Amino acid sequence: MRGGAQAHLIEADDGHFYVVKFSNNPQHRRILVNEWIASILLDYLQIAAPPCAIVRLAPEFLEANPDVYLSLGSKRVAVADGWHFGSRFPGHPERQAVYDFLPDALLGKVENLSDFLGILAFDKWTGNADSRQSIFFRARLKEYMPAVAQPLRVGYVALMMDHGFVFNGPHWDFVDSPIQGLYFRQVVYSAIRSIADFEPWIERIRNFPEEVMDDAMKQIPPAWLESGADDVEKLFVQLLRRRTRVADLIEKCRSGRINPFPNWP
Repeated sequence: MRGGAQAHLIEADDGHFYVVKFSNNPQHRRILVNEWIASILLDYLQIAAPPCAIVRLAPEFLEANPDVYLSLGSKRVAVADGWHFGSRFPGHPERQAVYDFLPDALLGKVENLSDFLGILAFDKWTGNADSRQSIFFRARLKEYMPAVAQPLRVGYVALMMDHGFVFNGPHWDFVDSPIQGLYFRQVVYSAIRSIADFEPWIERIRNFPEEVMDDAMKQIPPAWLESGADDVEKLFVQLLRRRTRVADLIEKCRSGRINPFPNWP
């Protein structure tokens, strides 16, 4: 797969395909921790994202699949066996077309376009140092948007993915900038008229329960943390303190080089 983490698309024994980031990826093993924590926070916030799993790669699998490796310059580096992070691919890759770009005419018709507002609130809260990444595909809406009445209706759906650089990636701090976390197409923000349009996500973040974060930390494989368990706890303390700052951080986007909200007076 594309990207600095050099993830691979792998079929797991549960019958699903996962985009797997390896514990010894070139970006840092903390990227896996970030992805796992983000997946649990997004699930609570009800923002559309792929289901995630902790994927075990056995030595026998790696020996039988020599194409699963990492490249560092001209060197070929073996993937470590053990536990890795997997983001589920939406369907079978030979049958499901997935896009990371849609023209504006189609982008404006994405059924869950409002999730781009929720994910911006999330990205500001978690200090995502990357731009917003998403994928698009056509699907039966009932599977991804249960509130949709017609069970057979089909349309474009967006899933928010690639959260390795929340918490400023491997640095585990917060460097806030007006341009961080923004999606590069303004059409997804065209419905915004005020900060109130970012509800209910701002309120959900403001009241985010500490026990959800505790559960997320307990599920992290110890091998991903090495000796960094105390650092994760400090990160969670900072994250809890930032819950009330999300609205201000969104407002500051308007003071960047380009105001991403064209219809916000």
